Amino acid sequence: MMKHGTGGQEGAIGFFERWLSLWVFLCIGAGVALGELFPALIRFLGSMEIAKVNIPVGLLIWVMIVPMLMKIDFKVLNDVRRHWRGIGVTLFINWLVKPFSMALLGWFFIRYLFASWLPPGQIDSYIAGLILLAAAPCTAMVFVWSHLVKGDPLFTLTQVALNDIIMVFAFAPIVGALLGLSSITVPWDTLMISVASYIVAPVIIAQAWRAKALAHPHGMAYLALTIKTLHPFSLFALLATLVLLFGFQGNALLKSPAIILLLAIPILLQVFFNAGLAYWLNRFFRSDHSVAGPSALIGASNFFELAVAAAISLYGFQSGAALATVVGVLVEVPVMLLVVQVVNRTKNWYESVI
Repeated sequence: MMKHGTGGQEGAIGFFERWLSLWVFLCIGAGVALGELFPALIRFLGSMEIAKVNIPVGLLIWVMIVPMLMKIDFKVLNDVRRHWRGIGVTLFINWLVKPFSMALLGWFFIRYLFASWLPPGQIDSYIAGLILLAAAPCTAMVFVWSHLVKGDPLFTLTQVALNDIIMVFAFAPIVGALLGLSSITVPWDTLMISVASYIVAPVIIAQAWRAKALAHPHGMAYLALTIKTLHPFSLFALLATLVLLFGFQGNALLKSPAIILLLAIPILLQVFFNAGLAYWLNRFFRSDHSVAGPSALIGASNFFELAVAAAISLYGFQSGAALATVVGVLVEVPVMLLVVQVVNRTKNWYESVI
């Protein structure tokens, strides 16, 4: 009976994952609908934040990533050195390609191609929002994408930690240079609280839980069972996060659909460009597929909490910059799931030269 029950759970989760894109779009619709039908509830949940970091979303992210972080064995931390090529590629994409390619796409599409369809007074502000979005690499959600492409969790954690360290020193100079500002106000509280809540705290929880599981008489088998048991909650938390995010931002989507569509085009192009370039470079340098997958996803995704907070502090809540960063929130999960599918379906092609 136990064996049959476990197989049934695995089958249900397998079915759930196969149709994940469908559930994502259903959650998008549910989020927008909840925002319209229960605006007071959504506003209340949205107001539960510290330094622009939403507490309900933060807790859901813990549920998402703690099972994935439990797989990390810090005793083999030295092994990550063999992935130096993947780390080099990701750092190159995140800090030397992504912000500048986004600036180029923003200037071309927003200032020239779409200028006649956008409010003239907000053109510069829209471009600023896109640049702020691209200058901050993603943190917590990367663990979800890495898991879905069977990425190396130790590589993913190391890469995220490196990006966070670099972000402290490079975010302001890069944004300032691209926006032509002599100085910018970096929302340090948002940056530090996000790193502490999305990285440090979940790692501590996961490693404490891992140690407790390994102390069980059956050790590794019990740990594997624990992670498998938590896996469905991780997926459900991903979808609940999506419902909340679209509930929070659904009003903007319904209020300015044409502007959001136009702003989404350069964001989507930079995601596909940076993900594709990172994936190809890793293949060129013969990195393992378990490194290339998360490398491509880290190279393409954005730390939208920091971008939104910086846009609001620099340009105001009602600015075009704030709206542009919100568009990044709206497209993040669906487009990253598409990249996940491409990475998984091209594994044989990728490994044909490894």
